[in-house]
Amino acid sequence: MKYISTRGGMEPAPYSAILLEGLATDGGLVVPESIPQIDAETLESWRALDYPSLATEVLSRYATDIPREDLARLCRDAYAPEKFVAESIVPLTPLDGGLTLVGLSEGPTLAFKDMAMQFLGQALEYALAHTDRTLNIIGATSGDTGSAAEYALRGKDSIGVFMLSPQGRMSDFQRAQMYSLTDDNIHNIAIAGVFDDCQNLLKSLSGDLEFKRANALGTVNSINLGRISAQIVYYVWAWLRASDAVAPEERGSFEVSVTVPSGNFGNILSGHLAKAMGVPIRRLVLAANENNVLDEFFRTGVYTPRTAADTHATSSPSMDISKASNLERFIFDLLGRDPERLAAAWRELDETGRIDLSAELPRFLEEFGFQSGTSTHADRVATIRQVHEATGIVIDPHTADGVKVAREHAEDGVPMLVLETAKPEKFPEIVLEATGLRLGMPEHLAGLLELPQHVTEMDDDETELRAFIAARAVK
Repeated sequence: MKYISTRGGMEPAPYSAILLEGLATDGGLVVPESIPQIDAETLESWRALDYPSLATEVLSRYATDIPREDLARLCRDAYAPEKFVAESIVPLTPLDGGLTLVGLSEGPTLAFKDMAMQFLGQALEYALAHTDRTLNIIGATSGDTGSAAEYALRGKDSIGVFMLSPQGRMSDFQRAQMYSLTDDNIHNIAIAGVFDDCQNLLKSLSGDLEFKRANALGTVNSINLGRISAQIVYYVWAWLRASDAVAPEERGSFEVSVTVPSGNFGNILSGHLAKAMGVPIRRLVLAANENNVLDEFFRTGVYTPRTAADTHATSSPSMDISKASNLERFIFDLLGRDPERLAAAWRELDETGRIDLSAELPRFLEEFGFQSGTSTHADRVATIRQVHEATGIVIDPHTADGVKVAREHAEDGVPMLVLETAKPEKFPEIVLEATGLRLGMPEHLAGLLELPQHVTEMDDDETELRAFIAARAVK
Protein backbone atom coordinates (compact mmCIF):
# COMPACT_ATOMS: atom_id res chain seq x y z
CA MET A 1 0.00 0.00 0.00
CA LYS A 2 1.33 3.40 -1.03
CA TYR A 3 -0.01 6.85 -0.19
CA ILE A 4 -0.53 9.88 -2.43
CA SER A 5 -1.67 13.49 -2.03
CA THR A 6 -5.18 14.72 -2.68
CA ARG A 7 -3.56 17.42 -4.84
CA GLY A 8 -1.39 15.09 -6.90
CA GLY A 9 2.04 16.58 -6.20
CA MET A 10 3.62 13.94 -3.94
CA GLU A 11 5.48 10.80 -4.91
CA PRO A 12 3.76 7.67 -3.58
CA ALA A 13 5.10 6.84 -0.11
CA PRO A 14 4.72 3.96 2.38
CA TYR A 15 2.78 4.12 5.65
CA SER A 16 5.78 4.65 7.94
CA ALA A 17 6.91 7.64 5.89
CA ILE A 18 3.54 9.37 5.87
CA LEU A 19 3.28 8.92 9.65
CA LEU A 20 6.31 11.17 10.01
CA GLU A 21 5.25 13.73 7.39
CA GLY A 22 1.63 14.43 8.38
CA LEU A 23 0.64 17.01 5.75
CA ALA A 24 1.56 16.03 2.19
CA THR A 25 4.59 17.76 0.68
CA ASP A 26 2.39 19.67 -1.82
CA GLY A 27 0.08 21.05 0.88
CA GLY A 28 -2.62 18.46 0.31
CA LEU A 29 -3.67 15.59 2.53
CA VAL A 30 -2.34 12.05 2.32
CA VAL A 31 -4.75 9.33 1.15
CA PRO A 32 -4.26 5.67 0.23
CA GLU A 33 -3.80 4.96 -3.48
CA SER A 34 -6.77 2.59 -3.20
CA ILE A 35 -9.16 1.56 -0.42
CA PRO A 36 -8.47 -1.97 0.87
CA GLN A 37 -11.52 -4.24 0.80
CA ILE A 38 -12.96 -6.52 3.51
CA ASP A 39 -15.49 -9.16 2.50
CA ALA A 40 -18.19 -10.68 4.71
CA GLU A 41 -16.20 -13.87 5.29
CA THR A 42 -13.20 -11.90 6.55
CA LEU A 43 -15.38 -9.79 8.83
CA GLU A 44 -16.90 -12.93 10.32
CA SER A 45 -13.45 -14.43 10.89
CA TRP A 46 -12.60 -11.41 13.08
CA ARG A 47 -15.59 -11.80 15.40
CA ALA A 48 -13.78 -13.57 18.25
CA LEU A 49 -10.76 -11.26 18.26
CA ASP A 50 -10.02 -8.92 21.16
CA TYR A 51 -9.49 -5.23 20.37
CA PRO A 52 -5.67 -5.28 19.96
CA SER A 53 -5.93 -8.28 17.63
CA LEU A 54 -8.66 -6.64 15.56
CA ALA A 55 -6.56 -3.49 15.34
CA THR A 56 -3.70 -5.59 13.99
CA GLU A 57 -5.94 -7.05 11.29
CA VAL A 58 -7.44 -3.74 10.18
CA LEU A 59 -4.20 -1.76 10.31
CA SER A 60 -2.29 -4.48 8.46
CA ARG A 61 -4.33 -3.42 5.40
CA TYR A 62 -2.75 0.04 5.65
CA ALA A 63 0.63 -0.37 7.36
CA THR A 64 1.89 -2.91 4.85
CA ASP A 65 5.52 -1.86 5.32
CA ILE A 66 5.50 -2.77 9.05
CA PRO A 67 6.21 -6.48 9.64
CA ARG A 68 3.16 -8.29 10.99
CA GLU A 69 4.76 -9.29 14.30
CA ASP A 70 5.92 -5.72 14.90
CA LEU A 71 2.47 -4.32 14.11
CA ALA A 72 0.86 -6.82 16.51
CA ARG A 73 3.23 -5.69 19.26
CA LEU A 74 2.48 -2.01 18.60
CA CYS A 75 -1.27 -2.71 18.84
CA ARG A 76 -0.88 -4.76 22.04
CA ASP A 77 1.13 -1.94 23.63
CA ALA A 78 -1.30 0.74 22.43
CA TYR A 79 -4.39 -1.06 23.72
CA ALA A 80 -2.92 -2.65 26.84
CA PRO A 81 -5.58 -3.34 29.53
CA GLU A 82 -3.90 -1.10 32.10
CA LYS A 83 -4.47 1.94 29.85
CA PHE A 84 -8.22 1.48 29.54
CA VAL A 85 -10.95 1.29 32.16
CA ALA A 86 -13.22 -1.10 30.26
CA GLU A 87 -12.00 -4.67 29.85
CA SER A 88 -13.31 -4.75 26.28
CA ILE A 89 -11.55 -1.40 25.52
CA VAL A 90 -14.65 -0.22 23.59
CA PRO A 91 -17.92 -1.21 25.32
CA LEU A 92 -21.33 -0.83 23.65
CA THR A 93 -24.11 0.39 25.95
CA PRO A 94 -27.83 0.51 25.04
CA LEU A 95 -29.53 3.88 25.45
CA ASP A 96 -33.24 4.59 25.28
CA GLY A 97 -35.07 4.89 21.98
CA GLY A 98 -33.11 2.12 20.28
CA LEU A 99 -29.80 3.97 20.30
CA THR A 100 -26.51 2.40 21.37
CA LEU A 101 -23.53 4.28 22.77
CA VAL A 102 -20.10 3.23 21.49
CA GLY A 103 -17.77 3.84 24.45
CA LEU A 104 -14.62 5.48 23.12
CA SER A 105 -13.63 7.36 26.27
CA GLU A 106 -12.16 4.62 28.43
CA GLY A 107 -8.54 5.67 27.88
CA PRO A 108 -6.08 7.79 29.88
CA THR A 109 -7.50 11.22 28.95
CA LEU A 110 -11.18 10.21 28.97
CA ALA A 111 -11.75 11.14 25.31
CA PHE A 112 -12.11 9.29 22.01
CA LYS A 113 -8.83 10.76 20.78
CA ASP A 114 -6.99 8.21 22.95
CA MET A 115 -8.17 5.42 20.66
CA ALA A 116 -5.99 6.61 17.79
CA MET A 117 -3.36 8.54 19.70
CA GLN A 118 -2.20 5.59 21.78
CA PHE A 119 -1.46 3.69 18.58
CA LEU A 120 0.09 6.70 16.88
CA GLY A 121 2.47 7.23 19.81
CA GLN A 122 3.71 3.65 19.48
CA ALA A 123 3.91 3.80 15.69
CA LEU A 124 5.80 7.10 15.58
CA GLU A 125 8.41 5.86 18.05
CA TYR A 126 8.78 2.67 16.00
CA ALA A 127 9.21 4.54 12.71
CA LEU A 128 11.74 6.95 14.22
CA ALA A 129 13.79 4.11 15.72
CA HIS A 130 14.03 2.48 12.30
CA THR A 131 15.19 5.67 10.58
CA ASP A 132 17.38 7.15 13.33
CA ARG A 133 15.43 10.40 13.15
CA THR A 134 13.84 12.83 15.56
CA LEU A 135 10.40 14.41 15.17
CA ASN A 136 8.79 17.59 16.45
CA ILE A 137 5.04 17.34 16.54
CA ILE A 138 3.11 20.54 15.98
CA GLY A 139 -0.56 20.18 16.81
CA ALA A 140 -3.69 22.28 17.18
CA THR A 141 -6.39 21.32 19.64
CA SER A 142 -9.87 22.51 20.49
CA GLY A 143 -9.86 20.37 23.60
CA ASP A 144 -9.11 16.67 23.50
CA THR A 145 -6.50 16.09 20.77
CA GLY A 146 -3.89 17.99 22.76
CA SER A 147 -4.13 15.99 25.97
CA ALA A 148 -4.42 12.67 24.13
CA ALA A 149 -1.31 13.45 22.07
CA GLU A 150 0.69 14.70 25.04
CA TYR A 151 -0.17 11.69 27.19
CA ALA A 152 0.78 9.35 24.33
CA LEU A 153 4.08 11.12 23.56
CA ARG A 154 5.27 12.50 26.91
CA GLY A 155 8.80 11.56 27.91
CA LYS A 156 9.79 10.20 24.48
CA ASP A 157 13.37 11.32 23.87
CA SER A 158 13.13 11.46 20.09
CA ILE A 159 9.86 13.42 19.94
CA GLY A 160 9.05 17.02 20.86
CA VAL A 161 5.44 18.24 21.12
CA PHE A 162 4.31 21.81 20.41
CA MET A 163 0.56 21.98 21.04
CA LEU A 164 -1.41 25.08 20.06
CA SER A 165 -4.71 25.76 21.82
CA PRO A 166 -7.06 28.77 21.75
CA GLN A 167 -6.89 30.97 24.83
CA GLY A 168 -9.99 30.63 27.01
CA ARG A 169 -11.77 28.22 24.66
CA MET A 170 -11.39 24.92 26.53
CA SER A 171 -12.87 23.57 29.73
CA ASP A 172 -10.93 23.83 33.02
CA PHE A 173 -10.48 20.05 32.94
CA GLN A 174 -9.08 20.08 29.40
CA ARG A 175 -6.62 22.88 30.21
CA ALA A 176 -5.51 21.14 33.41
CA GLN A 177 -4.89 17.84 31.61
CA MET A 178 -2.54 19.54 29.16
CA TYR A 179 -0.96 22.37 31.08
CA SER A 180 -0.15 20.35 34.21
CA LEU A 181 2.35 18.14 32.36
CA THR A 182 5.97 18.85 33.24
CA ASP A 183 7.80 16.63 30.74
CA ASP A 184 10.67 18.43 29.02
CA ASN A 185 9.44 17.42 25.55
CA ILE A 186 5.95 18.94 26.01
CA HIS A 187 5.33 22.60 25.06
CA ASN A 188 1.83 24.08 25.47
CA ILE A 189 1.17 27.30 23.55
CA ALA A 190 -2.10 29.19 24.06
CA ILE A 191 -2.87 31.32 21.01
CA ALA A 192 -4.96 34.50 21.18
CA GLY A 193 -7.82 33.44 18.88
CA VAL A 194 -9.97 30.42 18.08
CA PHE A 195 -9.13 26.87 17.05
CA ASP A 196 -9.13 27.76 13.36
CA ASP A 197 -6.37 30.31 14.02
CA CYS A 198 -4.30 27.55 15.66
CA GLN A 199 -5.00 25.24 12.74
CA ASN A 200 -4.03 27.92 10.20
CA LEU A 201 -0.68 28.40 11.98
CA LEU A 202 -0.10 24.65 11.94
CA LYS A 203 -0.86 24.39 8.22
CA SER A 204 1.32 27.36 7.37
CA LEU A 205 4.35 25.93 9.17
CA SER A 206 3.71 22.42 7.85
CA GLY A 207 3.43 23.79 4.32
CA ASP A 208 6.81 25.54 4.53
CA LEU A 209 9.04 22.65 3.47
CA GLU A 210 12.29 24.41 4.36
CA PHE A 211 11.15 25.17 7.93
CA LYS A 212 9.49 21.77 8.23
CA ARG A 213 12.66 19.90 7.30
CA ALA A 214 14.98 22.14 9.31
CA ASN A 215 12.95 21.42 12.44
CA ALA A 216 11.74 17.88 11.61
CA LEU A 217 8.07 18.87 11.92
CA GLY A 218 5.23 16.36 11.89
CA THR A 219 1.61 16.32 13.03
CA VAL A 220 -0.74 14.26 15.15
CA ASN A 221 -3.89 16.17 14.26
CA SER A 222 -6.34 14.20 12.18
CA ILE A 223 -4.52 15.45 9.09
CA ASN A 224 -2.10 12.60 10.00
CA LEU A 225 -3.54 9.55 8.27
CA GLY A 226 -2.13 7.32 10.99
CA ARG A 227 -4.87 8.59 13.27
CA ILE A 228 -7.57 8.17 10.66
CA SER A 229 -6.52 4.57 10.00
CA ALA A 230 -6.49 3.69 13.71
CA GLN A 231 -10.01 5.09 14.12
CA ILE A 232 -11.35 2.74 11.44
CA VAL A 233 -10.81 -0.10 13.91
CA TYR A 234 -13.58 0.93 16.27
CA TYR A 235 -16.12 1.15 13.43
CA VAL A 236 -15.34 -2.48 12.59
CA TRP A 237 -15.46 -3.40 16.30
CA ALA A 238 -18.79 -1.62 16.78
CA TRP A 239 -20.39 -3.44 13.83
CA LEU A 240 -19.11 -6.79 15.11
CA ARG A 241 -20.44 -6.19 18.62
CA ALA A 242 -23.78 -4.84 17.33
CA SER A 243 -24.20 -7.97 15.20
CA ASP A 244 -23.07 -10.53 17.81
CA ALA A 245 -26.67 -11.34 18.70
CA VAL A 246 -27.81 -11.58 15.08
CA ALA A 247 -28.32 -15.06 13.62
CA PRO A 248 -25.23 -16.05 11.59
CA GLU A 249 -27.23 -16.48 8.40
CA GLU A 250 -28.56 -12.91 8.69
CA ARG A 251 -25.30 -11.12 9.43
CA GLY A 252 -24.43 -10.63 5.78
CA SER A 253 -27.37 -8.25 5.35
CA PHE A 254 -27.14 -6.65 8.80
CA GLU A 255 -26.51 -2.89 8.59
CA VAL A 256 -26.04 -0.23 11.23
CA SER A 257 -26.07 3.55 11.00
CA VAL A 258 -23.57 5.62 12.98
CA THR A 259 -23.92 9.17 14.29
CA VAL A 260 -20.69 11.05 14.88
CA PRO A 261 -20.25 14.39 16.66
CA SER A 262 -17.86 16.16 14.32
CA GLY A 263 -15.96 19.42 14.01
CA ASN A 264 -12.82 18.69 12.00
CA PHE A 265 -14.34 15.74 10.07
CA GLY A 266 -11.60 13.27 11.03
CA ASN A 267 -13.70 10.89 13.15
CA ILE A 268 -16.50 10.54 10.62
CA LEU A 269 -13.97 10.30 7.77
CA SER A 270 -12.74 7.08 9.40
CA GLY A 271 -16.33 5.84 9.19
CA HIS A 272 -16.41 6.80 5.52
CA LEU A 273 -13.31 4.66 4.95
CA ALA A 274 -14.75 1.77 6.99
CA LYS A 275 -17.90 1.86 4.87
CA ALA A 276 -15.83 2.03 1.66
CA MET A 277 -13.82 -1.00 2.85
CA GLY A 278 -16.99 -3.07 3.15
CA VAL A 279 -18.20 -2.65 6.75
CA PRO A 280 -22.03 -2.75 6.50
CA ILE A 281 -22.76 0.85 7.46
CA ARG A 282 -26.01 2.23 6.05
CA ARG A 283 -25.82 5.89 7.09
CA LEU A 284 -23.09 8.13 8.49
CA VAL A 285 -24.82 10.94 10.34
CA LEU A 286 -22.76 14.03 11.15
CA ALA A 287 -23.78 15.95 14.28
CA ALA A 288 -22.68 19.60 14.47
CA ASN A 289 -23.05 22.22 17.17
CA GLU A 290 -23.80 25.90 16.49
CA ASN A 291 -20.66 25.99 14.31
CA ASN A 292 -22.60 24.03 11.73
CA VAL A 293 -20.63 24.64 8.53
CA LEU A 294 -20.48 20.89 7.87
CA ASP A 295 -24.22 20.42 8.41
CA GLU A 296 -24.83 23.20 5.89
CA PHE A 297 -22.46 21.50 3.44
CA PHE A 298 -24.16 18.11 3.65
CA ARG A 299 -27.60 19.68 3.31
CA THR A 300 -26.82 22.14 0.49
CA GLY A 301 -23.59 20.99 -1.16
CA VAL A 302 -22.03 24.42 -0.53
CA TYR A 303 -19.02 24.60 1.77
CA THR A 304 -18.47 28.06 3.28
CA PRO A 305 -15.99 28.13 6.16
CA ARG A 306 -16.55 30.94 8.64
CA THR A 307 -14.09 33.46 9.99
CA ALA A 308 -12.68 33.33 13.50
CA ALA A 309 -15.01 36.19 14.45
CA ASP A 310 -18.00 34.12 13.32
CA THR A 311 -16.95 30.96 15.18
CA HIS A 312 -19.11 30.56 18.26
CA ALA A 313 -17.78 29.58 21.69
CA THR A 314 -20.19 26.82 22.76
CA SER A 315 -20.74 24.30 25.53
CA SER A 316 -19.37 21.55 23.25
CA PRO A 317 -16.04 23.31 22.72
CA SER A 318 -14.14 20.52 20.97
CA MET A 319 -16.43 21.11 17.98
CA ASP A 320 -15.97 24.88 17.84
CA ILE A 321 -14.39 24.60 14.41
CA SER A 322 -15.50 26.31 11.19
CA LYS A 323 -12.87 25.02 8.75
CA ALA A 324 -12.72 21.23 8.69
CA SER A 325 -9.30 20.02 7.54
CA ASN A 326 -10.37 16.48 6.73
CA LEU A 327 -13.21 17.46 4.43
CA GLU A 328 -10.60 17.65 1.66
CA ARG A 329 -10.21 13.88 1.80
CA PHE A 330 -13.95 13.31 1.39
CA ILE A 331 -14.20 15.82 -1.46
CA PHE A 332 -11.29 14.02 -3.15
CA ASP A 333 -13.45 10.89 -3.20
CA LEU A 334 -16.53 12.87 -4.20
CA LEU A 335 -14.64 14.27 -7.22
CA GLY A 336 -13.65 10.80 -8.43
CA ARG A 337 -10.25 10.85 -6.66
CA ASP A 338 -9.11 13.33 -9.32
CA PRO A 339 -6.30 15.54 -7.91
CA GLU A 340 -6.73 18.17 -10.63
CA ARG A 341 -10.44 18.64 -9.82
CA LEU A 342 -9.61 18.73 -6.10
CA ALA A 343 -6.84 21.30 -6.54
CA ALA A 344 -9.20 23.45 -8.65
CA ALA A 345 -11.86 23.25 -5.94
CA TRP A 346 -9.37 24.39 -3.30
CA ARG A 347 -8.23 27.27 -5.48
CA GLU A 348 -11.87 28.29 -5.73
CA LEU A 349 -12.15 28.07 -1.94
CA ASP A 350 -9.06 30.25 -1.46
CA GLU A 351 -10.26 32.84 -3.98
CA THR A 352 -13.99 33.03 -3.17
CA GLY A 353 -14.31 31.60 0.36
CA ARG A 354 -16.68 28.84 -0.77
CA ILE A 355 -17.02 25.71 -2.89
CA ASP A 356 -20.30 24.89 -4.60
CA LEU A 357 -20.70 21.13 -5.05
CA SER A 358 -24.50 21.15 -4.99
CA ALA A 359 -24.56 19.22 -8.27
CA GLU A 360 -23.06 16.28 -6.36
CA LEU A 361 -25.64 16.46 -3.56
CA PRO A 362 -27.60 13.31 -4.51
CA ARG A 363 -24.42 11.26 -4.23
CA PHE A 364 -23.86 12.43 -0.64
CA LEU A 365 -26.67 10.14 0.50
CA GLU A 366 -27.07 7.62 -2.31
CA GLU A 367 -23.43 6.64 -2.75
CA PHE A 368 -21.75 7.74 0.47
CA GLY A 369 -24.64 7.56 2.95
CA PHE A 370 -24.10 10.95 4.60
CA GLN A 371 -26.76 12.84 6.55
CA SER A 372 -26.35 15.63 9.09
CA GLY A 373 -27.97 17.81 11.72
CA THR A 374 -27.32 20.61 14.19
CA SER A 375 -27.63 20.74 17.99
CA THR A 376 -27.69 23.80 20.24
CA HIS A 377 -26.91 24.44 23.90
CA ALA A 378 -30.59 24.04 24.79
CA ASP A 379 -30.62 20.74 22.87
CA ARG A 380 -27.54 19.53 24.74
CA VAL A 381 -29.01 20.35 28.14
CA ALA A 382 -32.33 18.69 27.29
CA THR A 383 -30.61 15.60 25.86
CA ILE A 384 -28.26 15.11 28.81
CA ARG A 385 -31.22 15.45 31.18
CA GLN A 386 -33.46 13.09 29.20
CA VAL A 387 -30.81 10.37 28.79
CA HIS A 388 -29.99 10.51 32.49
CA GLU A 389 -33.66 10.36 33.53
CA ALA A 390 -34.36 7.45 31.19
CA THR A 391 -31.23 5.36 31.75
CA GLY A 392 -29.19 6.75 34.65
CA ILE A 393 -26.32 7.33 32.21
CA VAL A 394 -24.63 10.75 32.09
CA ILE A 395 -23.20 11.82 28.73
CA ASP A 396 -20.92 14.71 27.81
CA PRO A 397 -22.16 17.67 25.71
CA HIS A 398 -20.57 16.54 22.44
CA THR A 399 -22.09 13.09 22.78
CA ALA A 400 -25.38 14.83 23.55
CA ASP A 401 -25.11 16.62 20.20
CA GLY A 402 -24.74 13.18 18.66
CA VAL A 403 -27.71 11.68 20.49
CA LYS A 404 -29.97 14.60 19.57
CA VAL A 405 -29.14 14.36 15.87
CA ALA A 406 -29.19 10.53 15.89
CA ARG A 407 -32.81 10.56 17.05
CA GLU A 408 -33.74 12.70 14.06
CA HIS A 409 -32.25 10.21 11.62
CA ALA A 410 -33.04 6.84 13.23
CA GLU A 411 -34.79 4.36 10.94
CA ASP A 412 -36.97 1.42 11.94
CA GLY A 413 -35.05 -1.84 11.81
CA VAL A 414 -31.62 -0.20 11.50
CA PRO A 415 -29.63 0.03 14.75
CA MET A 416 -28.30 3.53 15.35
CA LEU A 417 -24.90 3.72 17.04
CA VAL A 418 -23.67 6.98 18.58
CA LEU A 419 -19.93 7.48 19.01
CA GLU A 420 -19.10 8.76 22.48
CA THR A 421 -16.75 11.75 22.49
CA ALA A 422 -15.62 12.15 26.10
CA LYS A 423 -16.49 11.44 29.71
CA PRO A 424 -18.95 13.90 31.27
CA GLU A 425 -16.50 14.63 34.10
CA LYS A 426 -14.61 16.83 31.64
CA PHE A 427 -17.63 19.16 31.40
CA PRO A 428 -19.15 19.41 34.88
CA GLU A 429 -20.88 22.77 34.38
CA ILE A 430 -23.33 21.62 31.70
CA VAL A 431 -23.93 18.33 33.52
CA LEU A 432 -24.85 20.30 36.64
CA GLU A 433 -27.16 22.53 34.60
CA ALA A 434 -28.87 19.56 32.98
CA THR A 435 -29.13 17.11 35.86
CA GLY A 436 -28.26 18.87 39.10
CA LEU A 437 -25.41 16.38 39.58
CA ARG A 438 -22.00 17.54 40.73
CA LEU A 439 -19.58 15.13 39.12
CA GLY A 440 -16.42 14.43 41.04
CA MET A 441 -13.03 13.95 39.48
CA PRO A 442 -12.20 10.34 38.51
CA GLU A 443 -10.09 8.74 41.24
CA HIS A 444 -6.94 8.43 39.13
CA LEU A 445 -7.11 12.16 38.29
CA ALA A 446 -7.85 13.48 41.78
CA GLY A 447 -6.11 16.80 42.39
CA LEU A 448 -5.62 17.53 38.69
CA LEU A 449 -7.24 20.97 38.82
CA GLU A 450 -4.99 22.04 41.69
CA LEU A 451 -1.70 21.21 39.95
CA PRO A 452 0.51 24.07 38.70
CA GLN A 453 -0.02 24.79 35.02
CA HIS A 454 2.72 25.43 32.47
CA VAL A 455 1.73 27.26 29.29
CA THR A 456 3.14 29.96 27.02
CA GLU A 457 0.60 32.54 25.91
CA MET A 458 1.23 33.94 22.45
CA ASP A 459 -0.43 36.27 19.95
CA ASP A 460 -1.63 34.86 16.64
CA ASP A 461 1.86 35.58 15.32
CA GLU A 462 3.54 33.12 12.97
CA THR A 463 6.97 34.76 13.29
CA GLU A 464 6.93 34.44 17.08
CA LEU A 465 5.77 30.83 16.86
CA ARG A 466 8.52 29.93 14.38
CA ALA A 467 11.17 31.34 16.69
CA PHE A 468 9.72 29.52 19.70
CA ILE A 469 9.74 26.15 17.91
CA ALA A 470 13.17 26.60 16.32
CA ALA A 471 14.70 27.34 19.74
CA ARG A 472 13.20 24.27 21.42
CA ALA A 473 12.91 21.60 18.72
CA VAL A 474 14.44 18.18 19.38
CA LYS A 475 17.42 17.87 17.07
